[in-house]
Amino acid sequence: MTPESLLPIALVLVVVAIAVALRVRSVLIDARNCVAASERLAAARGRCLSLAAQELRGPGLALMAQAAQMLPGPRREGEETPLEGVAQQLLRLADDLADFATEPSPRTLHEAPALLGPVVDAAIAAVAAQIRPGRRHWQVDPGLRSLTVKADRRALEGALAALLRRAARHSRDGDVVALRHVLGAETVAIVVEDEGDGLPAHDLVMDAAGPVAGTRGLDLGLTLARSLAAAHGGDIRLESAPGIGARAWLTLPRERLMEVA
Repeated sequence: MTPESLLPIALVLVVVAIAVALRVRSVLIDARNCVAASERLAAARGRCLSLAAQELRGPGLALMAQAAQMLPGPRREGEETPLEGVAQQLLRLADDLADFATEPSPRTLHEAPALLGPVVDAAIAAVAAQIRPGRRHWQVDPGLRSLTVKADRRALEGALAALLRRAARHSRDGDVVALRHVLGAETVAIVVEDEGDGLPAHDLVMDAAGPVAGTRGLDLGLTLARSLAAAHGGDIRLESAPGIGARAWLTLPRERLMEVA
């Protein structure tokens, strides 16, 4: 073939290469625009949830103050009026919305070795402060404290705190909330057990994976906790039965377990 006969083929190839390059550029621009739109949407969601949390805290605190004025005299330990119960529900919902507002999407983990003892203590301290003047007896298995896992400590602490808040919410003043660990062939689990009333079967709901017998439906705080666990390759599972309390499992892949002291 002569050079003159190859020229049309070369021109066709150049045109095809230019067309492909333009198409790739268009796809990249569209992808970048989609990412920017998602980031704007996430930021707007965070602002809306923050405002909603602030709006809920005001009435919640006002109801708490009004309830205190209605009962100026001494009361029995653990006694709570219906008005205080409603106020506490508003404040818990505000906390859950605030958690969602500050949660980055998608979640970026900052992983490092995390000794579970300090993580557990920080989560307990945070929840104990939220439920005052109520209290729970926190029983932590020493074996759990000795475990070290590779994880985002802040995310792990937040997920565990959500489980402890749920346990405090569904138990009574002075009840025991126990924490222990279970080592499986493929997972390591932090187990939280409370002495609450449990939930009847008709209160159980279906999650995205379908119905699971004996599993509670997730509220806002637990939905966030599940997303934090999922970012580590784990999950949260909740078991309940009327009259015998509940058990929450925060599971992580076994390969995240670094050492047992």
